[in-house]
Amino acid sequence: MAGNSQRRGRRVTSKKGASGGSGGKNRAGLAGKGRTLPADERPWHKAYSGTEKLPQRTAWKQDKERRAAAEEGRAPKAGVPGSKDTTWGRGTQGVKPTRRGGGGGAAPARRGGPKVAPGRKSNPAKGTPELLVGRNPVVEALRAHVPATALYVALGIDADDRVNELVRTAADRGIPILEVSRAELDRMTGGVLHQGVGIQVPPYSYEPFEDLLVASAEASAPLLVALDGVTDPRNLGAVIRSAAAFGAQGVFMPERRAASMTATAWRTSAGAAARLPVSQVTNLTRAIKACQRAGFVVIGLDADGETDVYDLETAVGPVVVVVGSEGRGLSRLVGETCDLRVGIPMASSVESLNASVAAAVTLAEINRRRTVG
Repeated sequence: MAGNSQRRGRRVTSKKGASGGSGGKNRAGLAGKGRTLPADERPWHKAYSGTEKLPQRTAWKQDKERRAAAEEGRAPKAGVPGSKDTTWGRGTQGVKPTRRGGGGGAAPARRGGPKVAPGRKSNPAKGTPELLVGRNPVVEALRAHVPATALYVALGIDADDRVNELVRTAADRGIPILEVSRAELDRMTGGVLHQGVGIQVPPYSYEPFEDLLVASAEASAPLLVALDGVTDPRNLGAVIRSAAAFGAQGVFMPERRAASMTATAWRTSAGAAARLPVSQVTNLTRAIKACQRAGFVVIGLDADGETDVYDLETAVGPVVVVVGSEGRGLSRLVGETCDLRVGIPMASSVESLNASVAAAVTLAEINRRRTVG
């Protein structure tokens, strides 16, 4: 063959013709959408002045939400005049509301979807939405008007009274209901037992410690629970459940090196976190001393405590029960600050009880003494 067409290492370049146009189909997409409204002219923005006339559809939606909120005895949703922020919990301590986006969606948790605390893995990033799972926790959350942004229901789920209630409640409140496969829900929850349902919620909002202390001091039988370095969210949820069951007014714990209110903690509490305020404090020792100044007797749970829990005569007065961490128990400084160290007698050679079990035994004994006395 003539020429260099068979030359080894020759360079072959394709001749690309002119690109075809869209025929004007994309011309509308290039058109401008008008000016961007300033904050004081956006009806959904907190800086809205309220002097401009609302668009007809916006006014109708806001009026509908106000009527629904009045019938249910709650505050309107975020974006409606008179509404609260979208954080959930009992307090408003420095937590910014999260923006509702796209109806929740079934996006993977790694990219913009809800964060789930799968088992004993590390807690999700602070300020990100989470997925609450389990039929009882989800029902309790909806009853407590936790501002859910999406409800996930597994395909082919066996519907019972709880499932019917949560689906009906979500539909009444305009929460998007998304049907996903069980495999997808398993992947989203990281293998946590979900019972076929889950709701996406904004970050938990903690009660300010000062408000918690004042409210508990005004109760007829003041009782608080403090957690000293409890790092397992399951133990946190179990303690909250026991505290709510035995009449405590709240739980407080340090912000650092301790478990926080994740989806795992919520699920373990079986929804008790909706009824019991939880606070985070910067310095646990300082918070305990504030309780002492308010008239509380602080007792620390210690396997080698000098006082038997069944001889706790101070249980009838204002009490703070301090529960130590799973491994080392009470820290040195917290232990020295406690007024009493209380031990639980055991018949066997077991060294110590689980933190949440020890808390439940102590709270049950305090409740028994108060009921009998």
